[in-house]
Amino acid sequence: MSRLRLNEIGKRFGATVALDRVSFDLEPGQVLAIVGENGAGKSTLLNILAGLLRPDQGTMEFDDHGGLSYIQQELSLFPHLSAAENMFMGENLRHLSFIRRAELNDRCRKLLARFGWPEIPPETRVSELSPASRQVVEICRALRADAKVILMDEPTSSLQQQDVERLFGLIRNLVERGISIVYVSHFLEEIRRIAHRLVVLRDGAAVWMGKPENITDAELITNMVGRRMETIFRKARTARIGDVALTARDPFLELRRGEILGIAGLVGSGRTEMVRRLLEGERRANPFGVGYLTEDRKHEGLLPHLSIRENVTITRPLTRMGWIDEREEGRQTARWMTTLNIRAGSPDDSVRYLSGGNQQKVLIARLLHQNADVVLLDEPTRGVDIGSKVEIYEQIHRMADEGKAILMVSSYLPELFGICDRLAVMSKGRLSPARPISDWTPDSVIQAAIGDRVEA
Repeated sequence: MSRLRLNEIGKRFGATVALDRVSFDLEPGQVLAIVGENGAGKSTLLNILAGLLRPDQGTMEFDDHGGLSYIQQELSLFPHLSAAENMFMGENLRHLSFIRRAELNDRCRKLLARFGWPEIPPETRVSELSPASRQVVEICRALRADAKVILMDEPTSSLQQQDVERLFGLIRNLVERGISIVYVSHFLEEIRRIAHRLVVLRDGAAVWMGKPENITDAELITNMVGRRMETIFRKARTARIGDVALTARDPFLELRRGEILGIAGLVGSGRTEMVRRLLEGERRANPFGVGYLTEDRKHEGLLPHLSIRENVTITRPLTRMGWIDEREEGRQTARWMTTLNIRAGSPDDSVRYLSGGNQQKVLIARLLHQNADVVLLDEPTRGVDIGSKVEIYEQIHRMADEGKAILMVSSYLPELFGICDRLAVMSKGRLSPARPISDWTPDSVIQAAIGDRVEA
């Protein structure tokens, strides 16, 4: 008997068709992967499965001998509470109106150890944890309910490779216990490793369904984006690398005009802190000459109560006779929306209702609109689909071709090797010398990231 069965599920938001008669079965102990571009309907489908949205048509049958947990892409944690308090929210752990904190922390510690992350302190506030650790807390909170179906929306988007491996080990353990998993990811290599079946969504419709081994990456991408894509990364650039645009002393770093300098390293190695120090230094010297893309778009990048237009133009408003020219801002924002294929009705739509990948492209549009000479990118393609990645890579290349100096932090080695001219590795707060990308291999990057010493 199927654990879960969907039949002709449909959902509309006004004139927009979010899901168009989607059907599939989920068996016990099966990992079903769902892939598609941002805006293809993946999150809408998961929200319907979780009961957060009602479908407009179709039926859904669920084996009620067990619950369902949902690990969302945008984490739903309480930042002012501890990891333990978030994990056991809703349980009565009180005695005479006081929280039994020792018991709470002990249960949290055991749960973290059981699922492979014993190093996270249970008593630490979530706001003080790294994005990766917050993701782990969210995962463990869902898993403690011992559900029979677990929905995972981009669970590895904030995890380093070693944490991804631990998560995959956990998934295999859950599958052996008969738990079913619906897994959404933009990383095709992940899907091939853990999924038993695959559903490809495009414009709300299931356009392909089957075993991952029965479709090539090229065919998969074509089904996702509706067109052939010859290569994910552009061939080697021939643009001339120019003069030094940015110099830092601690750690030593030189960034040149026209180059893309990649920074690799593990979470906690100091990558983001280094980028923020560079940002502060450059903004003191040249307030408008540096653009910055944060790794945390939800809390630090977007202004969710404002429109797409306002988010794009906020760092460089367009004025006329001292007044903001909303019409011209709208025209320029519409141009960036076309360039980056941002799926929305108009520039005045609220940014909060866009998919995660489209929100990320709004932040890229802000950088392009700002037109800064130095651009600092922290995880620029986190949580976006393969088609959107290609569009973002093209814009990064375009900025470099225009002579802008690009520094890019990424946890995804294929994109560092695919688009960077030089690469440096951060380890325990120290930065290795930046060397041409041809001098590195994935193994040497990982060794530099985890080694006790960074080559001076």
